Amino acid sequence: MRKPRVRRPNKYAGWQIFRDHDGDWRCYHRKTREKIDCRRFEPYTLAFDMELHRINELRNEKEAKPGTLGMLIKKYRESVRFRAELAPRTRADYQKCFDYLQAIDDTPLDRFRPPFIAKIRDKALEKRKFRFANYVRSVLSVIFDWGIEYGFTKDNPAAKVKPARRPKALPDANRPWTDAERETVLAALPPHMLLPVALMMFYALDPQDALELPRMAITQAGLDTRRNKTGQPIYLPLFEPVAEAIARAPKHDALTLCANSRGQPWTYNGFSTNWSRLKGKLEAEGLIQPGLTLKGLRHTVATILAEMGKDHGTIALVLGHATEAMAKHYSRRANMTTRTTSAVADFEAELNKRKTKVVKSGV
Repeated sequence: MRKPRVRRPNKYAGWQIFRDHDGDWRCYHRKTREKIDCRRFEPYTLAFDMELHRINELRNEKEAKPGTLGMLIKKYRESVRFRAELAPRTRADYQKCFDYLQAIDDTPLDRFRPPFIAKIRDKALEKRKFRFANYVRSVLSVIFDWGIEYGFTKDNPAAKVKPARRPKALPDANRPWTDAERETVLAALPPHMLLPVALMMFYALDPQDALELPRMAITQAGLDTRRNKTGQPIYLPLFEPVAEAIARAPKHDALTLCANSRGQPWTYNGFSTNWSRLKGKLEAEGLIQPGLTLKGLRHTVATILAEMGKDHGTIALVLGHATEAMAKHYSRRANMTTRTTSAVADFEAELNKRKTKVVKSGV
């Protein structure tokens, strides 16, 4: 018996979004006729969704009660920390948690103690599974820490609550690609998708960063950019796989290095749709294993570098991490593989020794 479909709220409800006779995007609110600048915020991109959400919030926002979670979230969202220091993707992820917590906006801050945070985590675990539950806990910890700094809270109860345990049966998120999978996907990509994937596969760029990379970021000298999420600089030389992908990319006039089949900058949703379609086809033909993600290409680069013996600091520089912690996390599979390969080789040698002794003794 099929599960009933859960209707999700339409974030574009009440808005008219269309292209005019010149092919330019137009967007306005049906009731108020308020417009969005579609040259600055291209429809269906992350920046557009954030601007639309901001306007919707201003229209629907009620005055948060002093001393409540709603007040703390409102103050945090208005802060420079949230508006200027976080990448658009991170702000969007935080907003999903704020939307989830809206039901308890009126809860006084003095009620937030570790047991109460644990109940919030457990409820999110029950409704949305463990990754979202842990993200809610982390976001609560962030805003309470910020609240301490600006005098809205006295302590951080979320910091004293452990993350939810990862289910044992859950597969690794964003697993590294195998060599065969990389070659298979590269051979199957249409020309307009090859360059974005090459930037992810060989430069370990986040999908959003690869799609938004300006033309001027790559020269004959190589890549000169910053990672959107951390702001960390990335300087990498131009080498053959990327140079070849650039040469094979269809010509276009977009300001971004990569463009879709119409010669326009890719949107994240548009590229994801095309990627999902291609991935599904390759999976159905048995050419790749399930679980392949574009984010997994960052893990792939980190794993290969670790297998080559590169230290965590070097891997962090290549991936644009602010610290070595994530580099260690990404390369853990390589460390395990190296150690287990060595152990199994030693084990095999020991078995061969024992076999020789048995033959010699005649037992």
